[in-house]
Order: sequence, then C-alpha cells, then structure tokens
Amino acid sequence: MGKSLRVAFGETLAQLGAENDKIVALDADLANATQSKFFRDAFPERFFDMGIAEANMVDTAAGLAHDGFIPFVSTFALFGTGRAYEQIRNSVAYENLNVKFALSHSGLSVGEDGGSHQSVEDIALMRVMPNMNVIVPADPKETEKAIRAAVEIDGPVYVRVGRPVVEDVPELDDKPFEFGKATIVKDGSDAAIIACGLMLTRALEAAKQLEAEGISTAVINMHTIKPIDADTILKYNDKVKAMVTMEEHSIIGGLGSAVAEVLAGHAGAKFSRIGINDVFGQSGTPDSLFEEYGLTAEHAVTDIKNLLSK
Repeated sequence: MGKSLRVAFGETLAQLGAENDKIVALDADLANATQSKFFRDAFPERFFDMGIAEANMVDTAAGLAHDGFIPFVSTFALFGTGRAYEQIRNSVAYENLNVKFALSHSGLSVGEDGGSHQSVEDIALMRVMPNMNVIVPADPKETEKAIRAAVEIDGPVYVRVGRPVVEDVPELDDKPFEFGKATIVKDGSDAAIIACGLMLTRALEAAKQLEAEGISTAVINMHTIKPIDADTILKYNDKVKAMVTMEEHSIIGGLGSAVAEVLAGHAGAKFSRIGINDVFGQSGTPDSLFEEYGLTAEHAVTDIKNLLSK
C-alpha cells in the first residue's frame, strides 16, 4: 500500500519531535495539506501556524534557530521557495542557520492544481543559494531517511516533498541513505540514468527495457542535489558510453544542470537531460502530465539509444 511523501514527512517529523524537544514546526495555514498536522497534534506548544505569511514564517524560524531550536518550515514548494525567497536567502542561508524547509506539492505531480501551483523551478532557486543543502527523496521510506538526515545536518536544508501517493521502491530497501552520496540502485556498463524523486521508478523501468535489448544500464539515485556527488558522476562518465538525467523539474538549474556542471571539461559519455523544457505546467493528472512533458521510461530509452548510436 502506497503513501504520499508528504504523509511520510509528517509522520517522521512527529516521531522526531518525541525524540528531540528542540525541534519545532511552522506552517503557513496549510498543516492539513503539508501534513505537518501530525506534529501540531502531538506537540501543539511547539507548533506555530503563521497564517498566509510565508516571509514572516521564515524570519520567525530564523529567530528560533538563533535561540538553539531546530525549526521545520512547511508550505507548498511554490510559495516557500518563491514568495519567501528573500527571507530564506538573507535571514537563513546568509546566516547559515539551522532551519529545515520541508516543502510539499512540488513539481508537475501537483496535478490538477495546474501551472500556477506546480513548482518546476524550486530546486534551481534553492540550489543556487550558498550554504543551502538540497535533498529530493524518491519514495516514502527515503523521505523518512531524508528528514532524519536533515536534523543531523548543521545548517539550512531543503527537502523536496511530493503530493501523490506512491509505492516504496523495492530496489532501495537494502540501500543505506547517505547524505551527499548517490545510491547505485543498479549497476551497468553501457549507459547510466541518473534520477531523483519520482523519476527513479521511471529510470528503473527504462533500464529494464534497455536490458531486454542487450543494453546494460546503471540506475543512480541522486537524492542529494547539493552537495552533488561528483565522484560517482565522473566514475560513470568514464565507465559508460551514454548518460541521461531524469527529473520532475526544469532542465535549467536542477539535477541535469548540476550533473552537466560536474561533467564540464571532461571527455567521456554522451550526455542528455530529461526534464521540463523551459515551460510552465498545466492542469492534468500526474501520469498524463509526465507523458505530456516526456518524463517517461520510453523517453529515456529513446535518448539512450540515440546517444549510443552517435
């Protein structure tokens, strides 16, 4: 039975609240949507509903961090990274404060809410900030691991949380979560797919299809976008002939850009990026939107075969 990443976040935050009384939570009148309600219900004295005032919420979190608390800030990814950008930059990242941003309803998978609510640029906005760390978990279990890892990091962290109900990825069950270190979900010698978030399952399906055609394909779960695991990227750049990134985000400034920055100046595998091609989203079911924007296993298969044929 599947679970939404936002539910996994909410449940984990409540568990952590019982383990560490320095953890506090702030939300922008969206606790029932972001699922920070689990923490609110368990620890009402450590929960702050700031209303629809994201900038105030971030500055309040900064003040709490100055006093030694570990604030978790929640709202929709679009509002958190967009409306409160200046406050995140100047009050949190600039000061390198210990504030955690677990922002939900990210990417196209917001679905029918449409392009006005689908954040396809949030990773880019957060990644460019000095001192900010960025994690994009792939399934409910990894979301729990990511939230727990965020608490252990001394400094600001953005954890990108999705809305739809998804299944755990079985291939991750026996793999440890190490912040800043990619997870080799499947090895391969001809091609490699580097994926994050909800695209990991599509990457695994693509690898399965390619294997059926005799193309040995590695799948790498790049759950940490910043700091990026350059060693693993360069290792596979030397090992395989084709490398593709998959992300539920604009190809500008996200995972694909981060990998391209590592590859710059290095000869090796032919490279391409699968993501949202400099356009806004639109209303539709998550699956129909992934199909419309080419975020599919079939697209990855085609890209890799094209790269290998060059």
